[in-house]
Amino acid sequence: MKRIMNWLENSFSPAMNKVARNPWVAAVSSAMMKILPFILVGSVIFFYNVFRTYLPVLPDLSIILQWTFQMISIVLVFMVASQAMEKLEHPQYQMNAGLTAIIAYLMSTMPKINAKSIMTIDFSKFGPSGMFVAVVVGLFIAAIYHWFSKLHLLEDSTAVPDFVGEWINNIIPIFISVAAMMVLVDNLHLDIYNLILDLFKPIQNFGFTLPGFILISLLPAFFFTLGISTWFIGAVTTPILMAGTAANIQAAAAGQSIPYIVCYESIYALSLIVLGGAGGTLPLNVMMLRSKSKRLRTLAKICLGPSIFNINEPITFGTPIVFNPLLMPPMWINSITSAIIVWFAMKWNFLTIPSAALTTGQFPAPFGYIVITRDFRALIFYVIIFAVLWLTWLPFFKVYEHNELIKEQNAPQD
Repeated sequence: MKRIMNWLENSFSPAMNKVARNPWVAAVSSAMMKILPFILVGSVIFFYNVFRTYLPVLPDLSIILQWTFQMISIVLVFMVASQAMEKLEHPQYQMNAGLTAIIAYLMSTMPKINAKSIMTIDFSKFGPSGMFVAVVVGLFIAAIYHWFSKLHLLEDSTAVPDFVGEWINNIIPIFISVAAMMVLVDNLHLDIYNLILDLFKPIQNFGFTLPGFILISLLPAFFFTLGISTWFIGAVTTPILMAGTAANIQAAAAGQSIPYIVCYESIYALSLIVLGGAGGTLPLNVMMLRSKSKRLRTLAKICLGPSIFNINEPITFGTPIVFNPLLMPPMWINSITSAIIVWFAMKWNFLTIPSAALTTGQFPAPFGYIVITRDFRALIFYVIIFAVLWLTWLPFFKVYEHNELIKEQNAPQD
């Protein structure tokens, strides 16, 4: 165990932090964070619709949903290109690269324009199903701008005014970007949108399986225990989860059976898997409230409020769980067991699969689940999952508590 911990701390963790700091990876991670307000607006509308079912006199706000949540790929492609310019230290191209990326994304969807200049486009391609496409197109445009920036064209030139030089330095990468998409789409007749989706389809298909569901649940807890930001894995997991959410919403609207257990709500928003935060730390927090260790009792009181709302940074770094060989394994185990329980509960129709967007994980369990699905059976599974997580934490916690008591007994008295 000591050898494994040494490898994790001195080799694996620094390597993963280096990956997370890579400007291209950091750009996608940052873009995923910045689109959350647009996704959350959609969540607000779905939450509002819960009340509207009981109060039909309330106005229909679904148009807001269409122009926020259902346009998320357009927002994402802009953010990816823009954030890449920031991370690659080309702030002068931030805005134009993002706008160029939107143009390139629209071209990738192969819209039809008739003789009357009326453009027809599949609106669904703007939604969560196109997020992988948005990431690739955004990075492609960013790469063109990054390459062009290395030419240092007209930098410190006295031959032309500064504003003319700025125009030229934006005209050229815009022209190259749009021309490249023109060749691919109009001349070579490549369906870029579907080609990219096909490329990522094996990843998405795996994500929709039980092993994929477990992995999506486990990875945040695993990296969290190593003190590594989990946002960088969102580049892969978020498009899968949001695609599941979008497909479930569409199926519900059409009166069809809900197809995907794997969606953002089942992992995060319903709070059953992330009970207290990634790794199910709420039972540990409750356990610490009655600890014989004064330090752990005090810490538990401080962390309980955030834990109830599934914010577990205080307890994870305060206990600490991070790089603690006694408390890391139960976080990993809990991420697996809670995911398995939720998967089979939904698969066997003991729990309703979510068919609305609630993309915030700060609803206390099981209330977030009940609000969005109106399935009160969540109370039963809350008790079951809490008990399973409690039993997992118990032996590890007892050993850790014993060590803490020894430290406190041996500490010099004031």
